[in-house]
Amino acid sequence: MSQASHLGQSIRRVGIIFAGGPAPAANAVIAAAATSFLEDDRDVIGFFHGYSNLQDYHPVSHRLLPDQHYRIFEERDLRGLRNARGVLIGTARANPGKSIEKPEHLGDDARTRRLGNVYAALVDLEIDALISIGGDDTLKTANLLFEYQKNLPAEARRVRVVHLPKTIDNDYRGIDFTFGFFTAVDFMAKELQNLRADALATSAYFIVETMGRKAGWLSYGVAIAGEANLVIAVEDVVDDLAVAGGRLSVDGLIERIVELILARERRGKHYGTVVLAEGLAELLPDEDIAGLPRDEHGHIPLGGIDLGKLVSARVAARYEERTQRKKKIASVQLGYESRCAPPHAFDVMLGSQLGIGAYRALVEEGKDGHMVSVTGQLDLRYVPFSDLVNAQTLRTEVRYIERGSDFHRLARFLETRVDRIGDWAPGRRTER
Repeated sequence: MSQASHLGQSIRRVGIIFAGGPAPAANAVIAAAATSFLEDDRDVIGFFHGYSNLQDYHPVSHRLLPDQHYRIFEERDLRGLRNARGVLIGTARANPGKSIEKPEHLGDDARTRRLGNVYAALVDLEIDALISIGGDDTLKTANLLFEYQKNLPAEARRVRVVHLPKTIDNDYRGIDFTFGFFTAVDFMAKELQNLRADALATSAYFIVETMGRKAGWLSYGVAIAGEANLVIAVEDVVDDLAVAGGRLSVDGLIERIVELILARERRGKHYGTVVLAEGLAELLPDEDIAGLPRDEHGHIPLGGIDLGKLVSARVAARYEERTQRKKKIASVQLGYESRCAPPHAFDVMLGSQLGIGAYRALVEEGKDGHMVSVTGQLDLRYVPFSDLVNAQTLRTEVRYIERGSDFHRLARFLETRVDRIGDWAPGRRTER
């Protein structure tokens, strides 16, 4: 028996769960993972809608049933799936670890009840390993399930856990790029180019709000590929864009955009596009976000704030105040349209490698409590949860764009550069 087969011989039945928002190439990940195990004569179960059913499991009142709560995959389920839109097994934001806020809570039966339900459901279905696919909140849940089992009696069954990183926001530590990111950038950049043509035709400006709750990767990518004249994300809330407590200075943002418009007008350019990351809304002053509802993970529904609409109205008013002229400043939200867009070829390749990586991690490497990562030219590596999740807070850390990095400088170089008094920065060669 080979070392690889010895490490994975106990893995006979594998569960797959997808949680959080959809992402292009989700089905490539699922298909590649499931196919890898099926071709090795191992069973694969796909759980429907994240942890929704698993967390409510009860051996009497809420048993999990095939085709109602999960699917036992067969080869025919996976044919032609790699490029399909959506998520074959659905998704949800159910959070069975919501009550667990620090390590000692893992020993509290009340706080771990829903996490215990997940474990009991997996054991009842004789699952040997769980493949978790999702964002940082889902990674936290995967780590909690991994840590929860350390408190079980020695004779209790163990379910191995590996995690595959997913977010179109690309703000994940431990991996260079996440699947779906390039599709989302490409989709929204094309929309931005359409808006740019409209702005040129009508001598207008569009304030475009893109997805990107915590970091600016998506908004920066869209701005670069879509030829925006300015991009502002959470990483840019410094200096004149910041007020006490690290909050966003709305007045500073309005002035920045008005200065852009005036500087372009001096060059004979009466149109333009500005990209804002939706995460800026979380940095608005307290009076603007107080009382808003939050989801299972404590997040404000940013789409309901409509940051772009708020900013565009104030920019139009400030522009008129300074020039005594009116200007069309429109706002558009982009994001949800991209989450189930046809996947970019690179995302299909990346997602497929991650799916295969789950098989290799469990069967060939004997991993448990690891995230599958891809680096360089789709080279696989396996990152321990302990490197990604803070042991004291049980939280993950966001990967921000580093100010002054080459990626950050790329966006700054390509946008319209204006100094503090509205003149053009030296060294500028062309202007769009």
